[in-house]
Amino acid sequence: MLGLMMDRPLLISSIIDHAALYHGDTEIVSRTIEGPIHRYTYRDAQARSKRVANALATLGVHPGDRVGTVAWNGYRHFELYYGVSGMGAILHTVNPRLFPEQLVYIVNHAEDAYVFVDLTFVPLLEGLADTLETVKGFVIMTDEAHMPDTTLANALCYETLIGAESSDYEWPRFDENTASSLCYTSGTTGNPKGTLYSHRSTVIHALAGCSTDVLGLSCRDTVLSIVPMFHANAWSLPYAVPMCGGTLVFPGARLDGASVYELIDGEGVTFSAGVPTVWLMLLDYLAHSGNTLDGMSRVVCGGSAVPRSMIQAFEEQHGVRMIQAWGMTEMSPLGTVGTFKRGMAELPAQQRYDIQGKAGRCLYGVEMKIVDDAGHEMPRDGVAFGQLMVRGPWVATGYFRGEGGDVLDADNWFPTGDVATLDPEGFMQIVDRTKDVIKSGGEWISSIDLENVAVGHPEVAEACVIGVSHPKWDERPVLFIVRTDGSTLDKDGALAFLEGKIAKWWTPDDVLFVDELPHTATGKLYKSVLREKYKDYVLPTA
Repeated sequence: MLGLMMDRPLLISSIIDHAALYHGDTEIVSRTIEGPIHRYTYRDAQARSKRVANALATLGVHPGDRVGTVAWNGYRHFELYYGVSGMGAILHTVNPRLFPEQLVYIVNHAEDAYVFVDLTFVPLLEGLADTLETVKGFVIMTDEAHMPDTTLANALCYETLIGAESSDYEWPRFDENTASSLCYTSGTTGNPKGTLYSHRSTVIHALAGCSTDVLGLSCRDTVLSIVPMFHANAWSLPYAVPMCGGTLVFPGARLDGASVYELIDGEGVTFSAGVPTVWLMLLDYLAHSGNTLDGMSRVVCGGSAVPRSMIQAFEEQHGVRMIQAWGMTEMSPLGTVGTFKRGMAELPAQQRYDIQGKAGRCLYGVEMKIVDDAGHEMPRDGVAFGQLMVRGPWVATGYFRGEGGDVLDADNWFPTGDVATLDPEGFMQIVDRTKDVIKSGGEWISSIDLENVAVGHPEVAEACVIGVSHPKWDERPVLFIVRTDGSTLDKDGALAFLEGKIAKWWTPDDVLFVDELPHTATGKLYKSVLREKYKDYVLPTA
């Protein structure tokens, strides 16, 4: 027997309609590429998103066609989130930080019909345009006054394009499992692979994100969306914030500490989300300027491990709670969020920081377990660590066009590639990537744990640990350090700092100082580059 409830499809267009109807006067604030701050409302955004849908139809874009974007966080990109998916096409957000050959690969692999591009990235696209096989034209996301002199063929002006269209548009209804958007992984090994989201998965993921124990968003929040819209749905903020009616603030291309603070202070931001590098720049600016984060209550940080020193600085110097989160492109992306359980907020500071240093606990809808090399589930005791497996309604079943083959196991679990622990309270802690964990003498050493301890040194700007071949122990850790300006830190000093903070046998066999470390397009340490460069390195202990 079936329930007697209406069967209404969960479509992305319903989110902007809801925001326009019930929070129509709430602002969307954007720092534009052209310079000025732009302000308008959800009602305005809905109308312009419908103009986008009409414009795409005029250009000959059909449901299922891919439409690329190469753009920063701003109101025009926000309109494309709804206009493209809402009319039944697939929004392909292209990460401009990928290597040029990767950009060419994913645009051709996706078979993008048109590419919408911010002014910043016009030169990038000009250099690649001749190799983009399916692109019929480019839409430059500006007005006629700022249109550049470009070599891009069939270059259209965004404002002229949508200005010629009516906002009279009825969103089509279709199966909620229809593809809505496409995002490719950063491709640290081989070509990037595409994650194809559905309307259903996106709406459910946004609903989960709004929950009190997840992002805890409300119509009373002013949200600075720093995490880029060109990657992993900007952690769902362009969907979740309109769903609850909060004010949205987009930073554009300027993510330095002073610019981020200007928006936080000027717009009364209460909540923000971004990667550790952005928050380090903000903290550095605050330390030198003497400014404080009045009115801001919480910051979500993800993308890589959060140093304990950052958690402490936000809490003790600015009264802002830093909440760590973890996820993947293949998970839309949220998997865990480190909100406190009952009584945890009242714990002594050091115990709270221990909890905040973990990746968080599962959202409802996500199932999670750790397994050994044989696939056997391991205990949730916070000590045993194994390969992290996930499943849920916003977790990918495979990659676009079948790249990578069958990725799920027999019980439909997705292998994340992470090594993790799960504790009795449900908090997950990433120990390492499967390919990054160091196997020494038959035991595992967590490169991430070593890095987190190392960056606690006041003269360490960034740290990275890889395993290097050893004749006796198979692998031993090597610590790479980028020193802060003016630092005189040496190998002996670095090792002395680690003493007593890690197991003795985890102590790196060498410490190497470098000017910079390689990073992926999403800002993560690119350890495979280091492993290749130092594959023949002879350790002093060898």
